[in-house]
Amino acid sequence: MARHAEPRSPRRNALLAAGLTVTAAGAAVLGAGAAAQAAAPVPLPVDSLTRTDTTAAGAGALSGVTHGIGPLTRLQLDPLANTGVDPLDNGLGTQVADFKPVGTNLVTDHITKGGAVADLPVAGPLTRGLLP
Repeated sequence: MARHAEPRSPRRNALLAAGLTVTAAGAAVLGAGAAAQAAAPVPLPVDSLTRTDTTAAGAGALSGVTHGIGPLTRLQLDPLANTGVDPLDNGLGTQVADFKPVGTNLVTDHITKGGAVADLPVAGPLTRGLLP
């Protein structure tokens, strides 16, 4: 099957010229970036390569972990908390004679009421240092 060449319109010629211009400009930018990357690196002092301040490195790592994990301790643990369809919002309790009643709600209420890790009785105090 033979293809017939369509006559070029002035609009098509203008678009072709604009495309070639953009392509040439992109190649020039990429070439300049490659030349800048090939420049000689600046030498560092030898002392900075041999000494490591472990105290500062540890403090920096702890600070990064604190700021990264701290906000996660405030997220709601149970996405269905305070809804009518929360499967965790149930409890079992008992009372023997005149003793104080005991039930599972003592453990699950923090989660089913929309609490976060920082609100839990045992884990909460441990996360106090992680809050920014």
